[in-house]
Formats: sequence, C-alpha cells, structure tokens
Amino acid sequence: MSRPIPPLPRDMRDTILPGHPACHGCPIPMALKTIEAALGKKLILVIPACCTSIVVGPWPGCAINASVVHVAFASAASVASGIVEGLRKRGIEDVHVVAWAGDGGTADIGMASLSGAAERNHNMIYIMYDNEAYMNTGIQRSSSTPSGAWTTTTPLGKREPKKDVARIMIAHGVPYVATASVGYLHDLYNKLKKAARIPGFKFIQVHAPCPTGWRFDPSKTVEVAKLAVETGLWILYEYRDGRITLSPPSRPYIDKSKRKPIIEYLRMQGRFKGVSEEDVRVIEEYVERTWDWIRKYM
Repeated sequence: MSRPIPPLPRDMRDTILPGHPACHGCPIPMALKTIEAALGKKLILVIPACCTSIVVGPWPGCAINASVVHVAFASAASVASGIVEGLRKRGIEDVHVVAWAGDGGTADIGMASLSGAAERNHNMIYIMYDNEAYMNTGIQRSSSTPSGAWTTTTPLGKREPKKDVARIMIAHGVPYVATASVGYLHDLYNKLKKAARIPGFKFIQVHAPCPTGWRFDPSKTVEVAKLAVETGLWILYEYRDGRITLSPPSRPYIDKSKRKPIIEYLRMQGRFKGVSEEDVRVIEEYVERTWDWIRKYM
C-alpha cells in the first residue's frame, strides 16, 4: 500500500489574492502558490512579458503576495542576475530570487540572457512555465510548441519538434536542472525546496497545460498534465552531478508497456484535432528518443 501524500502548506491560499484575471483552469496560479509555499515570503519574482504579467496585474495593484519586478520580454534572467548580485553586495543572503517566464520568454526571446545567467552561475532559480505557445498574444507557436499542434501561426500543425530547453541547460553544466508539472505539485514543491539549498544557477521547467490555447475543458487541467506523464511524453526528472534521477511519478514509465497510448493525450486537446497517423508516429518517435537520452544519464 502506498503512503498517503501529505497536504501542501495551508498558507498556499494566501499567495494569489482574490480577483486575479487568470483564465478558468489556468495552471499559473497553481504553480505560483507552490513556489511561495516552498520558498517562503522572502521572495523576489522577476517576470517578463507573459500571461503572468496579466495575472499579477499592473502597478499599483498586485494579485500575488510577493515582491514582483516586471521586466522586458528578453531580460528576465539578466535582471534577476543583477538583483542577485545587488543583494550579495549588501550582504543579504536570505532572499530567494526567482525568474519566472513562459516558453516564449525563455526558449525563444529570452534564450540569450538565460544562457548568460547560466554560464555565470548566478545564485538564482529560473522557472520556465511551459504552456507551449505565446498564449498571451494570440496563441502563436513557440519553439516549445510540440510537433503536430495547431496554433494561430501553424494552422495545419507545427512541423518542427519541441525544443528541449532543460537539456540545453544541462549542457551548460549548471548545478541543478529539473522538470516538473502542475499535475504533480508535491513533486514541484520538493524540487523547489531542493533547489533553494543548492548554490548557483538552478533551472526548473514546469509543464503547464493551457485550456485556452490547447483547447480542452478548463476542469481538465490537472488531468491533462498527469496524462502527459502517464503516456511518457513529459518525463519528470532531476539532473545533478552529471546524472539524471527519474522522479517518482515517472519511474514506472521507463517501461514502455506501462505507459498509456499517446493518442489518449492528443485526443483530449483541440489543438491536435487535425493530427494524422504519420503525425502521431513522429510524436511517438520523439518520445522514444527522449527516453533513450534519459537512460544514458541515469
């Protein structure tokens, strides 16, 4: 019999304040609540242009109970680096600096500043919430959009595979890289706790299904997120000291026979409505290549 999962801290309810304008079923408040529950109140969030800019709201209002710095699209990692160094110069060591950006501001527009901060090994946590498109500006494709997915700029489905940003960060040799999911908030909580204890640059990529852009019922956000893991399409792991460790929710799925069919995940989302059998085969091959890479570093 498996052990019961303990409840997350009760003060998570105080992180996102009432009246925020997130869409129904939005994964962003789920993840933000988990961040503050794990890291505490001494927290500075650096947020570039993204959906979260709207959720948090413009000055002088703020829908999140934390210090927030709104910055230009490409600059989250570089601004966070400056804040880290400013705090260090003042001898302040008990404040967590977190860059929180979408896949557009990370995998695309913010990649250069992200790479620079990683190479300099600034003591910060960079979190990419991955909703796999530019949702705030009209659901345009990003390099993190998976192949076969509809967006307003790929009406027949994206042809290119999803960019693996976590693997790019591993190639930088940073102290800690992890993947997470809003379907498994305890796993995200534990990874944030661990990242906070490790000096240097930490990167966490959070799978964040978007009901609006992915075209599914808003009540199904967690179900979709979990199905991505259960099909083996989204693999939860940690990278440290040159090795990858599978996280508990993903461990059974190294055995392909234990995974659910990928088509179950695709059918839940309107963005994959037009996929062909060939598209599904391409996605399945991408998943197998990713698992093969995981095995090499375990």
